[in-house]
Amino acid sequence: MASKRPSGDSEKTEKKKKKNCEETAELCSVVGDEQVKRAVREAWSQKTHYSHGDMELDCHPFPHCIIRNFLDSETFVENLQTELLGLNFHEKSNDLYKFKQSDDLKKRKEPHITGLRAALFGRFRSWLGEVLGVELEATVDISCARYEYSDVLLCHDDELEGRRVAFILYLVPPWQSSDGGTLDLYSTDSNFQPQSIVKSLVPSLNTLVLFEVSPVSFHQVSEVLTEDKCRLSLSGWFHGPSLERPPRHIEAPVPRSPHLPRDETLLLEWVNPVYLDISYQEQIQEEFEDSSEIQLKDFLKEEKFREVSEALRVTQIQWTKRGPPNKRCYEVASLDTLPQCVGECWELLRSEAFFLLLSNFTGLQLHYLCPADDDDDDEDKEEEEDAPESGEATGSSTESQSANTSRKKEPSTPVCCGELRRWSHGGYTLLHDAEAAQAEYALDLVLPFCSAEWQSEFGGYTCYVANEEDEELLTVYPENNSLALVYRDKETLKFVKHVNHRSSSDSGNSSTRRALYDFSFVYYE
Repeated sequence: MASKRPSGDSEKTEKKKKKNCEETAELCSVVGDEQVKRAVREAWSQKTHYSHGDMELDCHPFPHCIIRNFLDSETFVENLQTELLGLNFHEKSNDLYKFKQSDDLKKRKEPHITGLRAALFGRFRSWLGEVLGVELEATVDISCARYEYSDVLLCHDDELEGRRVAFILYLVPPWQSSDGGTLDLYSTDSNFQPQSIVKSLVPSLNTLVLFEVSPVSFHQVSEVLTEDKCRLSLSGWFHGPSLERPPRHIEAPVPRSPHLPRDETLLLEWVNPVYLDISYQEQIQEEFEDSSEIQLKDFLKEEKFREVSEALRVTQIQWTKRGPPNKRCYEVASLDTLPQCVGECWELLRSEAFFLLLSNFTGLQLHYLCPADDDDDDEDKEEEEDAPESGEATGSSTESQSANTSRKKEPSTPVCCGELRRWSHGGYTLLHDAEAAQAEYALDLVLPFCSAEWQSEFGGYTCYVANEEDEELLTVYPENNSLALVYRDKETLKFVKHVNHRSSSDSGNSSTRRALYDFSFVYYE
């Protein structure tokens, strides 16, 4: 005879199952204190400082809350660490960051992970919503990150639709500022652009840091400098109505200039004679048209390269840091302080003769003497069909065809812009929305001057990626006296990978900061 279990027994069984797979995460007492909650709410709304026990609210440079001893049980914290370290982590690396991240923790079944998730997005979410005076959604958005030696997360503001409050829970061993991995907070200017780091928070075990995602919430995780510690943390966002954002600041465009009236005498003086041979130029052009990129080794005459290399290290050159840090961080030379030979190299890359040489290397019409592409449509079509896939490294064949068409219809004066850059520990460039919106067909040139021991693992290399795609299309590593040329289309963006701590060598009590110099030019037809 069949029997039916009473509904009350069923509910008890379900609760027992839940209890078996979830350890309750008790939060520190300060979170449950109604008086503290009212005080924090008042201070947050007034943007004033507040501190009570393990709770601190600081509003400089933007409101952020620090809760020490966030989880009440040390045993729970230890078990949570053990569960997290047992997860699978994936290497994450692009223009903005390099670290290891776990899968989304939204559906993990480990008892302490489950318990923390329930506490964060349950009781604590309610507390936080009351403090901010907003209704936060039940959306669970949390993952675990491991930062080890040379890992970093560069300057950003966390802006993404639906994110209202960012949080980080540190699960680290004893940590000092000298270990790196600090949470750095930036001041902002009148255009809501980050300026400089004004506060650094050193990770501390069982400490929760949270802040509203806003137009001024620029922050970074500084590079981890210790080789024997792991910066383990849980981070994510509470979702809710986004704060109002002002229109994005648009930077003034970099000025472009036509070529300088310099003849081939300059080429004969500076360029390796092999690259002035017409038949060799034809070979280079054929290779370039196949792949849209090429590196020309030993490009300058050896004595000229050596002379410029030595001159770049003199103290008379004035270097200025370029920002803002959510877009770039490196130094540029003031042109009126360049030693004579460095100035002459600069003129070489801007000279009329060099524009013509680039035309011969690439087939691009960067000089009026460059023969026009007068192939008929059938030949164009045949070339497109025969072109190897490698030619798409920096753009699609369809885009290239429309570029050729526009060049025929709209003749213009070729122009260029350029910089002499110095890269050292901490230098980088980042992809950003404005760059993607303004992308156009262009020829990139980089001519590096680096110390003989510069290695690719130091960073400082240039990556090309398709817009809104993570996959790298092309990586150009700096190599002494190797002229790199890359033609990119409107859908291709580039960044320079963060120069990490490996570029600084320690020997006893002395430290050598290696520097990478390069001439960086962009040419437009």
